[in-house]
Amino acid sequence: METIRPIPKEEGLDHSLNVLREGYLFVTNRTIGFQSDIFETRLLGERAICIRGEEAARLFYDRDKFVRSGAAPKRVLKTLFGEDGVQTLDGEEHHQRKAMFMSLMSREALHDMRAITRKHWELAVSRWESEDSVNIYEEAQEILCRVACEWAAVPLPEAEAEEKTGWLAAMIEATAAFGIKHMKGRNARTKAEKWIQELVADVRSGILDPPQGSTLHTMSWHRDLSGELLDKETAAVDIINILRPIVAVAIYVCFTALAVIQQPHEREKLMTSDEKRLTHFVQEVRRFYPFFPFAPARARKDFTWNGYAFDKGVLTILDLYGTNHHPGLWDQPELFKPDRFEHWNGSPFNFIPQGGGDHHTGHRCAGEWITLEIMKESLDFLANRMSYEVPVQDVSFSFHEMPSLPHSRIVIRKVKALK
Repeated sequence: METIRPIPKEEGLDHSLNVLREGYLFVTNRTIGFQSDIFETRLLGERAICIRGEEAARLFYDRDKFVRSGAAPKRVLKTLFGEDGVQTLDGEEHHQRKAMFMSLMSREALHDMRAITRKHWELAVSRWESEDSVNIYEEAQEILCRVACEWAAVPLPEAEAEEKTGWLAAMIEATAAFGIKHMKGRNARTKAEKWIQELVADVRSGILDPPQGSTLHTMSWHRDLSGELLDKETAAVDIINILRPIVAVAIYVCFTALAVIQQPHEREKLMTSDEKRLTHFVQEVRRFYPFFPFAPARARKDFTWNGYAFDKGVLTILDLYGTNHHPGLWDQPELFKPDRFEHWNGSPFNFIPQGGGDHHTGHRCAGEWITLEIMKESLDFLANRMSYEVPVQDVSFSFHEMPSLPHSRIVIRKVKALK
């Protein structure tokens, strides 16, 4: 019989405020203090087990041991994920809906994403040539909103591009916010869901006829396990769960710009636009910089792991950022070294910026491959396809801000397209 070991425990009634104070480093700080990749704390009034590392990720994505239902806080559902989104499902219902998402990620679709991204970067750079200065984060958000809608076959009138970009961006930025900013995110989701619901209704009535295989077509006509069309509210949530994450890649684009500016020796390696070097660079951006801090789940049943007892229903938090910086997994994790991916073993559990495990059957982000295509194209523009000056600015970023971004959002000027 396996001996049960006590889980290191943080004292105190509740540590939710510490999550906001420490942000991405909340779990890592305590694993260092406890000298343990597992500890117990209290969050939002309940017991929570926090874990990090490759073994922990392998456990967390074991569908026999964990479920997502009831794990995400309501404030996250009301802003980021939406009610009844695929991220909250389990079992056969999750498998079927995830298959719908993965059907959109064909090789041809990824090629289209790359081409659409290139087109919108070219249009943006051409426009920037006549502007005094450019805010990379804000511009990337609108570029990617246009990219997302074109790729998904979601109509986006030119006059509405700025407004729709603002809605999708507000959802992302409101997740860990309070007060006015959080309410702005909730209101933005309400408006965005109404917008997409109307499009779904137009598709089903024949007013709109998006290309077969596109996001709007596929999700408008998707049927659930009972053979019924998804209600238009759920279909809209799923469509937004394609559009919103694409706009969120603007965070990575902003950090990519920062890395290009701060790592001139690495930028030199990209001058030939070699696909392999572009890939290694953007993978290191995804590993090195903060994006999504944690992932929540609940234990499906009582079980023991490495001598530690997990009770059915216990909230369990996987540290995504901490796993990507775990000194036992990454050599000199505090340094930006794209060449480390030359020999990376490809494990789905030690590199988890957008979740871990299997794309098709688990909760790893369905759009991870899309993210890579967008980032590689964006990197090529930032490193090779335009010249620009970088004025003095505050490019530092704070780990307690979620999402974290360079404080200046990266400002450039005197932009000129390079042929």
